[in-house]
Amino acid sequence: MKTDNLMDMTKIRESLELAELQAAAAYAKLGETVELAEKRAVTVKERRISQTRRKISRTGGASGITGEPQLISKGKNGGFIPPKHVLQFVVRMGSFTSAPVKASGDTQDADVKFDSISSLEDLLTKCRHHTVHLPPPLHREYTKYSSFQHTPDNSDSVVDEENKIRLLQWNHLSQTLGTKNDNFVVCPPEALDWTSRRWRLLEEIIRYQPDVMCLQEVDHFDFLSRALKAIGYTGKFIPKPDSPCIYLQGNNGPDGCAIFVKDSKFKIVSESHRILEVWRVQSNQVAVCLELLDLETNKELVVATTHLKARQGALLSTLRNEQGKDLLDWLHTTAKGRPILLSGDFNAPETEPIYDSVCEHDIGLSSTYRFQDMSTEDPYTTWKIRETGEQKYILDYIFHSKGGLKPVGVLEMPKEHQVGVERFPNLAFPSDHLSLVADFHYSK
Repeated sequence: MKTDNLMDMTKIRESLELAELQAAAAYAKLGETVELAEKRAVTVKERRISQTRRKISRTGGASGITGEPQLISKGKNGGFIPPKHVLQFVVRMGSFTSAPVKASGDTQDADVKFDSISSLEDLLTKCRHHTVHLPPPLHREYTKYSSFQHTPDNSDSVVDEENKIRLLQWNHLSQTLGTKNDNFVVCPPEALDWTSRRWRLLEEIIRYQPDVMCLQEVDHFDFLSRALKAIGYTGKFIPKPDSPCIYLQGNNGPDGCAIFVKDSKFKIVSESHRILEVWRVQSNQVAVCLELLDLETNKELVVATTHLKARQGALLSTLRNEQGKDLLDWLHTTAKGRPILLSGDFNAPETEPIYDSVCEHDIGLSSTYRFQDMSTEDPYTTWKIRETGEQKYILDYIFHSKGGLKPVGVLEMPKEHQVGVERFPNLAFPSDHLSLVADFHYSK
């Protein structure tokens, strides 16, 4: 039996390698030969590895770390569809091993009570009490939004703006994956200690006082739900069908996506979710959608969030694009012409086809953050050091309806000098992804 399993895995690996080559060739049809694409990618890879070595050596961080995930060139899928057994293996599996499921309920925060909490200030005070031994959270500038450029604003938050909608988007990093799977090689162990980390997570979520919170890699929903309910938020959570968390020792249940809304701002009219499909095969990624009634304006709004498939390469980029198109078609039907806010960890830089698929879809969305305009430094939403090297990418997005919503402000990414040699997570920030915060007005 073991021999048969090894033979099956060998065949799957061979099929995956062939599928990757075929997917890369499909991208290359749009004007760049496979040879040129490979040469360009290797050049970028070597340059970034060299930069990583120099930065780590100069700052006294971990030395000898090399490697960088390869980013693919922009292009649409050229018609390649992998064999069904390969597709099912890639899109449906939460764990790439045959490890047994380690069943666990969401019970690790049973010791925490919120009976004495009656306001956001109370909860922030509680968070800061449990993180007093840590550095203060990162200071980030709020930026006013205009049609052509970002103009810095000295204030920390928006003032005197009626009928504003503030959305927070964040992959806050699953506790199980962060401690058991992600291999942050220079992250201080104290930064991942759940007894204090949970309070830093909560502090980051509430400190900007959002009306809507869209979260990914949530594996302690009970903790967040009880804490946020105490200050007037209602949340909805959908786990991944086959979360990788459940194969790891000491997990708190599966991870998934969640949306929380402020009860005084919105009424939840209806809720739905979807297991995203790739060529009609269900994947391991989900999307959550809430249809909301704005109690201040009596307007309706649709909010959705997702977390697309991770890993680099042409094949996975193709799969992400198919997941995204499935999500957009579903959301188009659900929204029925109402304004939409879509956010998530798309696991794809702006050069991948999924970005254009979102912006060019009939649903009419535009990216809220214009990263290239925001500073002279390399923009990013995730920055970490793993065994494979230093990774600094834009992977997280907020998209808004071009016809129904007008951005009025965003929260900047921290400047490079604010980020320590550990990158993220660190003692000042508890996730490998940064939170995005954006304010909107209805445009009509």
